[in-house]
Amino acid sequence: MTHIPVGISTCLLGKEVRYDGGHKHSRYCTKVLAQHFDFRSICPELEAGLGVPRPAIHLREQNGELRLTDNKGTADHTDAMADFIQQVMPSLADLRGYILMAKSPSCGMERIKIHDADGKVMNRDGRGLFAEALMKAYPLMPVEEEGRLNDNVLRENFIERVFAYDDWMLNVAGENLTKQSLQDFHRRYKFALLAHSEKIYRQLGPMLADLKSEPLADIADRYIRGFMEAMTQRVSRGSHVNAMNHLLGYLKDDMSTADKAVLLEQIEAYHRGEVPLVVPMTLLRLAQRREPVDYLSTQKYLTPYPDELGLRNNV
Repeated sequence: MTHIPVGISTCLLGKEVRYDGGHKHSRYCTKVLAQHFDFRSICPELEAGLGVPRPAIHLREQNGELRLTDNKGTADHTDAMADFIQQVMPSLADLRGYILMAKSPSCGMERIKIHDADGKVMNRDGRGLFAEALMKAYPLMPVEEEGRLNDNVLRENFIERVFAYDDWMLNVAGENLTKQSLQDFHRRYKFALLAHSEKIYRQLGPMLADLKSEPLADIADRYIRGFMEAMTQRVSRGSHVNAMNHLLGYLKDDMSTADKAVLLEQIEAYHRGEVPLVVPMTLLRLAQRREPVDYLSTQKYLTPYPDELGLRNNV
């Protein structure tokens, strides 16, 4: 299996590139995700020429402008960081996701401290300079902080988005864009969309009803923006139950009364929080294998990522 290209902050791979010469090794990334992701590591501070070890840096607002300085305010690295970002950003277009180091003035995705001209904390609403540029250049790319991957729901959501974005980039984007490829993609993700956002699900279907109304590339661009917005939304137990019941509608005529009763019981047990999602989902997949329904065979909602990741065991 070809691994999916995903960017990552270098220190998360155990490399000693932090300002103090240390690292922030994430064993989940190197032991689990590395089996499926081809990590491309970047340490913006090191590669912008700040060296290791180096004085600690922070974001400082001066004359209405955000600057990257050392903590004493005696050295300004803003231009060096900007030059590096401008140089490296085009090379990241093939990535399908990015895992950033939290609390970093270069890589932090959110809640980064902003200091005033005297070095005092003004607020904690900032974003690292590299992270800001990355998310602006590639707004569709799934981006997450490593620490947030400790949350079962956020972890499952991020990885599902990475695999979906990879599907789009491989099979729909660029030269692969045709009416058929766009419609096939939507068909694969109907139940996933329904689970994540029924509102956006109901908007995207009609968008593809008339593919001659405007240039196909424009429709596809609007579609994938809506799709990725929907996929960022966390799925509640109720939304999963709704999607599973819709899916069950395609299977129930071929199921025995006893099997259907067991499946409905487990869907309700999941709804009550008594079993994880993997339990009713496994039963649905077994029912589909016993009496295959062509429409369901390609549904990514049933298998959004490799089973060995075990993500649905904890949500």
